[in-house]
Amino acid sequence: MKNINLTINGIKTTVPENYTVMQAAEELGYDIPRLCFLKGINETSSCRLCVVDVKNINGLKNSCTLAVQEGMEVNTDTEEIHESVVQNLQLLASNHIFECWACEREHNCELLDLMRRFNVENIYGESNNFSKKERLINDSSNSIVLDSGKCILCGRCVSACEVYTGLNILNFNERGNETYVGPALFHGMEDSGCILCGKCIQACPVAAIKEKSEIDLVLDALKDKNKIVVVGAAPSVRVALGEEFGSEIGENVEGKMFSSFKLVGFDEIMDVNFAADLTIMEEGHELLKRVQSGKNLPQFTSCSPGWINYIEQYEPEYLSNLSTAKSPQQTAGIISKHHYAFELGYNIEDIKFVSIMPCIAKKDEARRPEMEYEGIRDVDYVLTTREYARLLKRKGIDLMKLGDSKPYGDLARYTGAGMIFGVTGGVMEASLRTISEVLGEEDKEIKFTKVRGHEGIKEATYTLAGQELNVAVVHGGASIKEFFKRMKNSKKEYHFIEFMGCIGGCINGGGQPIHSAKIQDTVDISLLRSQSVYAIDEHKKHRESHTNKIILQMYKDWLVEPGSDFAHKLIHTKYKPRKFYK
Repeated sequence: MKNINLTINGIKTTVPENYTVMQAAEELGYDIPRLCFLKGINETSSCRLCVVDVKNINGLKNSCTLAVQEGMEVNTDTEEIHESVVQNLQLLASNHIFECWACEREHNCELLDLMRRFNVENIYGESNNFSKKERLINDSSNSIVLDSGKCILCGRCVSACEVYTGLNILNFNERGNETYVGPALFHGMEDSGCILCGKCIQACPVAAIKEKSEIDLVLDALKDKNKIVVVGAAPSVRVALGEEFGSEIGENVEGKMFSSFKLVGFDEIMDVNFAADLTIMEEGHELLKRVQSGKNLPQFTSCSPGWINYIEQYEPEYLSNLSTAKSPQQTAGIISKHHYAFELGYNIEDIKFVSIMPCIAKKDEARRPEMEYEGIRDVDYVLTTREYARLLKRKGIDLMKLGDSKPYGDLARYTGAGMIFGVTGGVMEASLRTISEVLGEEDKEIKFTKVRGHEGIKEATYTLAGQELNVAVVHGGASIKEFFKRMKNSKKEYHFIEFMGCIGGCINGGGQPIHSAKIQDTVDISLLRSQSVYAIDEHKKHRESHTNKIILQMYKDWLVEPGSDFAHKLIHTKYKPRKFYK
């Protein structure tokens, strides 16, 4: 590729010809302000904050879309540029409702950071002569809230929805000062066709789109002396939670997380990794039965609620292919209430189960009418990773200053297989580890690594006990859409397919910590978190779900065997087609 020579702020530099001026400037260490720009997702130049002055070109130019040219002379810091940025920030601020003391994005709001950096006064927003647009709050969903009062109309959420899911749920509605972002005609999110992956939330630079908070409900439950509050954290939470407190991206803070549970006041700890081991036992044996009978193949995984939302609305004719096993979140609540309650001497009615999840769709999953047994809800409250971090901050607990601890009791004992549920391909790999040994494979070395990686669609073929199994791993709405096209047009016979609603799997879920656009552009966040997940797996003594002795004892004492009638009543379910507004 051809290189281009140019000068930025008097410094000569050489960059590839496909660079923008923003890229070239930032390689030299200049931090170009931006709000609408999100690399590869939203490159529209709409916010006009990244402007630069180019010699012999009239007017300031948007550096995020301006291609470098041979001999170009660029200045990124002039009085005219500064005044332009300040003025545009003032206009953006004029329609933004500032509630920073109570805002979910107080500590990582890109608009607020820029206003501080450029010392911007909200002169228009505070003026009696300036008319703000009407504030519209769309909170009909169990998981997500849209707040037009915070929206700066940067378009990042609209583009993220289009690129990541291919569903185009969000768009700009109305015109002029009445413009707002949401489903068509400000329709409710719950029947808009949204799968609740939360990529729009992660793309938003402010708090115009956020999860529906349950922090106060959890705090109230903790204050109730008549309740036993059990907490369970998903695998990927422990490799992301620390980021809200300044840790390295992907740092494993499991020990500190367990310490925080005790400080907060939870009565019992139920690691959702343990429930993931149980899910593998059920789902794996279900697959074996399907392969042997040849019915309802390929089997689809069922642990991702974003994916469940997708198939119910867009591919309902394939619902019989879904595994009937409930997700680890729901299974964790069931185990806590219907098994360990009796072992620990608690009344089942007194138990409240709180899950901490990387996914906003888990909130909706917990509210599904089928997610209960004998009138008892499986899960009572769901906090995202971000919400739990805010809960800790409200209690004055600095996670990174805590010592490491381990939970007591059997509820938190898990294998490496349970841990890798947190990454794309992890459910598939965990299942294959158990299936291979159940089928009597002599080579017990764990080597199902072809299903790892972050490609949107991955395929592999394994031979187990003389039987060829064609498997696939698919993650993200856009990839799911593409895979169904391929599958329908292909004569290839698949046996097992893992689907995840979130790109990268749970480690990149819509409830995980949000980083600025610049960090998202330059750091492979999913990769760093995935590496930590696999490191935990590799250091586990037991790395296969069927080697979890507590799980095996649970079957002996309670569930009888994988796939038993009682297990089906308790930890299996069914899904139904859903229509959405078109």
